[in-house]
Amino acid sequence: PNLSTSPVDDDSREDYHRQRIHKAKLDLWLHGAFVMPSSSSSTTFGAIDDDGRNGYAAIANDLEMQVARAPIRHGPVRDVRRRLQHDLELEGYNDGGWYSVMENILSVRGGGDNGNRGLKEDHRLEKQLEELSAKFGKPFVDAIEQNKAEHAADCARSCELFYCAEDSSSIQWDAESHGDTSFASYSFGSVPPEDFSHEFKFPLDLIKVTEGTPLFSAEESLQVINNAEAEGVDKNEYESGKYKLGGDWLVNLPQTRSWFNSKLEHVLFPLLHHLFPEIIASPSVLRAHSVSLLKYNHTHPRTDVHIDNGILAMTLAMTPQSQYNGGGTFYEHMGVDNILPMDVGHGTFRPGSVRHGGHRVTSGTRYILGAFLLLEDHVEHVRRLKNRGAELRTSGDLQGATEHFEWALAMNPRCTTCLKDLAEILLSQKDYVRAEEKIRSALDMLEGLDSDALFTLGLILSEQGKDDESISTYRKSIELNAEDAELCYNLGIKLGEKGDTRGELAMYKKATEIDPKMGGAWINMGTTLAEAGNLQDAELMFLKAIECGDDVKTKGMMNLAILLQKKANNLAPSGDLNGAKLAVDQAAKLIDEAKPLLNAKIALGGGNSEDAMYASQLKPLRVQIHRLCGQILAGMGDLEACEAEFRTASENFGDVPGIWDALARVLDLRGKAEEATQARDTLAALRNSL
Repeated sequence: PNLSTSPVDDDSREDYHRQRIHKAKLDLWLHGAFVMPSSSSSTTFGAIDDDGRNGYAAIANDLEMQVARAPIRHGPVRDVRRRLQHDLELEGYNDGGWYSVMENILSVRGGGDNGNRGLKEDHRLEKQLEELSAKFGKPFVDAIEQNKAEHAADCARSCELFYCAEDSSSIQWDAESHGDTSFASYSFGSVPPEDFSHEFKFPLDLIKVTEGTPLFSAEESLQVINNAEAEGVDKNEYESGKYKLGGDWLVNLPQTRSWFNSKLEHVLFPLLHHLFPEIIASPSVLRAHSVSLLKYNHTHPRTDVHIDNGILAMTLAMTPQSQYNGGGTFYEHMGVDNILPMDVGHGTFRPGSVRHGGHRVTSGTRYILGAFLLLEDHVEHVRRLKNRGAELRTSGDLQGATEHFEWALAMNPRCTTCLKDLAEILLSQKDYVRAEEKIRSALDMLEGLDSDALFTLGLILSEQGKDDESISTYRKSIELNAEDAELCYNLGIKLGEKGDTRGELAMYKKATEIDPKMGGAWINMGTTLAEAGNLQDAELMFLKAIECGDDVKTKGMMNLAILLQKKANNLAPSGDLNGAKLAVDQAAKLIDEAKPLLNAKIALGGGNSEDAMYASQLKPLRVQIHRLCGQILAGMGDLEACEAEFRTASENFGDVPGIWDALARVLDLRGKAEEATQARDTLAALRNSL
């Protein structure tokens, strides 16, 4: 219907108001809004409110008022969304593309009949797979069949562990009995979910957070946590991205899993079907795939920014907000400080491919239950192709990885993670021009709001010698995710190259605050301080690096040895020979301990070019330390110890002429003329052979 004309009959009036709602939501989205209206389940999905008025009309009026008051975001957000609106209107559903943005998507939301549209989507997918099979041939066909087999196996495994409804007549969401539970909707951003992007409709108000009456009580949640802790959940930890998380998978927590299965049957699966009917045909197709109970505290404070490994995901708050400080989920496209709060018993429900992270818990303990979900009747070909490509890349098969990423992009050209993965492969192959093209394409679609993509772009620009652009890009990435240690470390390096020592040290300090085990940042901080003459603080930095693990331990030891050698050189002329001797002895001990560790690492194939560089410095550094130690001993008048030092040096480094010269001199001083002559004869022979 024409939105400027008010209809007369009841059916037309309902359609008219639903059109108004959709247009208002699109206007909010085009303004760059993140928060969509909060609405009760009964009003949003029912045509009549408690006073007998048309509920859709009330919602439409409220939304149109929000549009009138909404500020307009400028820059990339507005530009990208305006351009995307134009593209979508040009594509149109009839051409096999996306639905026109003016199509009434609310007719398939909240219990509407989407059967015909589901058939259209099935036909579109079948046609696409047929065309791509003809284009890419048997390898692509085999990959698609593998996707189907893995999906079926994952779904079967899910039903062994978690509740699965037996048929489509399973329990449905009862809006009336949950009338005090409302749902706030938040924007998914400018890029739809990676799989089934045709089925998720604009304006992508797809992040749903419960408000009002919780889905379960604080008392019930406390009992669940007590049972889980009795099962040892608080004693376990595992790595997730760059962070360690406390908690465990529900497959290892039978009592917790039993409670969760009951919630799946009676609350969560019916609710998910209610919230996402455009993709979920009935609760019977839902499969809980990967489910964990996570514990956050000051030692396990947060997660990395990531996407979830499922078409849908849920997060349930299991701890009252009064029991911890910090915490909460943030979505990168909304900004790291725009945290979606959830008190105990509430949940967030969303497609899995939105970038998000757990905000840092600074004190107390916070438990959440997270679940990735599959749909039995929807194979996620894009995600599975992308994941297999990542596995091939890890194994070193870059050609196979590239093929899988390109197949995923052929299925969904707006798969930004696929573009990012391709860019990283091209970067590793030093194809910087194409790598930059791919990553900029991803960033353009993402409105510039992806810290990982900006980090990769910063690396690519750095490799091309575009230092100013690289630094600017790293700074943009930090604005989105200031708690990325590797990002801060790389920016520190670039600032150091530009001579900004203060900025360099600030970034290394930030990196080590985020990740105290980032040895490279400790080493670089120590090196920068040492170059500035601050040997005392530099020594502390190198000691921190030595504590970080085998990957940087030897580098920290050698850097500290160099510093101690320099310290001894400074102390000796000032007359502090005892302090100089102590420093040089410590330096010698560090080199002697580092040598076998570094050589073993290289021999076992675990070394890199930097390790080889450090290994090449072992001999000259140890020779210098022998010489310095001998000189200090001579200055102290201990010629016997001085002779012993140079004899040891001649045994270990007999091919170094200077060692024999020094030994001959000390032998002369000790009256050992014959031995001094022998040392000089050895020296002459060495010089003649060079």
